[in-house]
Amino acid sequence: MKKRPAIKTDLFADCQQREKIDKLGDPLVEIEGAIDLEALALEVDRMAPRSVSLQGGRPPFPAETMVRILVLKRLYNLSDEQMEYQLLDRMSYKRFCGLAQAANIPDRTTVWVFENRIGEAGAKAIFDGLSAQLLKKGLIARGGQIIDATRVPAPRQHFTKDAKEPLNEDAMPADWKPVKRRQKHGKSHYGYKLTVNVDKRYKFIRKIVTDTTSTHDSQHFEAVMDPANTSREVFADRGYPCEEREAWLKANGYRNKPLSEAQQRRNHGIAKTRACVEHVFAAIAQMGGKLIRTIGQARANFAMTMMAACYNLKRLAFFQRVGIVPA
Repeated sequence: MKKRPAIKTDLFADCQQREKIDKLGDPLVEIEGAIDLEALALEVDRMAPRSVSLQGGRPPFPAETMVRILVLKRLYNLSDEQMEYQLLDRMSYKRFCGLAQAANIPDRTTVWVFENRIGEAGAKAIFDGLSAQLLKKGLIARGGQIIDATRVPAPRQHFTKDAKEPLNEDAMPADWKPVKRRQKHGKSHYGYKLTVNVDKRYKFIRKIVTDTTSTHDSQHFEAVMDPANTSREVFADRGYPCEEREAWLKANGYRNKPLSEAQQRRNHGIAKTRACVEHVFAAIAQMGGKLIRTIGQARANFAMTMMAACYNLKRLAFFQRVGIVPA
């Protein structure tokens, strides 16, 4: 007697699999329901309008579709090539981007061209648009602000023979940009730096500054201060305080709470609060890692801004799933 295999064929297998995905819980459906992606696409088009070709040509993909693709790309830290493949392979990706019934899928070049078109301005429009929607939902910055920075690794470039000679003598070639290397604790770090302001209550990223990894963390302190936070408390590590900054905080009504050896009695409580920002960096690292695949400050700024925006988007979807409502 011939044994029957467990595999069954069905003309409606795709529909059945899609229904099962919905029952298990598709995280992309949660993200889609948490935010108005069409409004974000309109902001992108306003900040970085598409140039009109007088010669006609192939119609472009809708801005909303491309913004959704950029969100997917950053949520899972995919390259342009992998993004094209996953759009062809995954039904959940195609459904999220509105391409489930599409005969043509944006390829790697289309994604690359769109990123170049919108640039830093477009990424900033997505971040600011998402922040505006957070405020409309009542998720305003509360409880104080936590300021910290994280290194974002970038691809290491191969050294030329001429560049190796000064490196062997612990010197840096004159034509290197600051991003090339940053010495910390005797180790070389290649990449960029993302400084964030996180509100203590909800742990959303409210302000960001992007720079090279060679810039000291304290240089971005004033730039990421959020005057809209309902509390005047500021939490930062020992790398930020100085006499001028202490005076500035006092003059502007802030109560600074930096970690210092002279304040051991309250270190424990402050450490618990500052740990919130480490949770943010850990969540970003879980989105496929913090590594960016680009070289150049402009492209790095784009990637890091999208990184912060997608973290907020993912956290907002979590709030909606567990039923957290603003107080």
